[in-house]
Amino acid sequence: MPHDLPGPAKASTRLDYGRRIARAMALIAADPARSPTLEELAAAAAFSPFHFHRIYRELTGETPAETQARERLSRAAALLVRGGEPIAAVAKASGYGSAAAFTRAFRAAYGIPPAAYRDRGGIGLPRPPAPHREETAMHEITIRDEPALRLAALAHRGAYTGIGGSFDRLMAWAASRRLIGPETRFLGLYHDDPTTVAEKDLRSDACLTVPAGVEGGEGVRILDLPPSRCAVLVFQGPYAELEGAYSWIYRDWLPGSGEEPADQPVREDYLNDCRTLPPAEWLTAILVPLKEKVAA
Repeated sequence: MPHDLPGPAKASTRLDYGRRIARAMALIAADPARSPTLEELAAAAAFSPFHFHRIYRELTGETPAETQARERLSRAAALLVRGGEPIAAVAKASGYGSAAAFTRAFRAAYGIPPAAYRDRGGIGLPRPPAPHREETAMHEITIRDEPALRLAALAHRGAYTGIGGSFDRLMAWAASRRLIGPETRFLGLYHDDPTTVAEKDLRSDACLTVPAGVEGGEGVRILDLPPSRCAVLVFQGPYAELEGAYSWIYRDWLPGSGEEPADQPVREDYLNDCRTLPPAEWLTAILVPLKEKVAA
């Protein structure tokens, strides 16, 4: 007697699993400084604690502890870049029991201790896109035409540094529908200036590309972005350091470029996998949509 479920039943079960794992991910993202117990995470996902870890890992590609560590260190990096709080205070805010434990974890992930990271202002480097680069003193910009994109989007409200949790939940949603493949692009849409809008009011969207016919649901909506002409800067390094590149684009490059931004949010295109690579190797393309040039 066969034991396999029929196709529609399998698909329905996988969707249900994705919804339930997303609840556990939301619990982690709500406060990365706190460590939910296995029982709390399993209860949030309505799975037995005996099976929760295996299901979580199969659907997300990492363990709950790895998800939490990534969230903690990303937020810690943002605190180090932005201010001069003592290392012990950053460690406590990030959920570490001591400055020594935090320093060990940070050095293992970022390659240098947190104090040196703060003193250096980060470890990221601008990466020149090619071809047809426009040389500048600090970074290199290219202008290219982006195709129309169909996106599955999950809204995020609050600090941009916390959008990783929204990406985690979006990926659980997509994985349960078998929508993630080699051609999938992961993008963030950022609607506000974090230096002028209160952190709690910042609006952004965690997005990934999907084919035609995919429908939203469970908080995920479908967005269609039109073809766009974009200024592109590729940055290598932790996401916490991207704000410096934004400042350069808007303060130095854009006013002298002869270009004008279009009425679309700025985008970040995440070019490699932050789950499998150290932060020093993360690649992000910042895309600023531009108005079309009017022929003279």
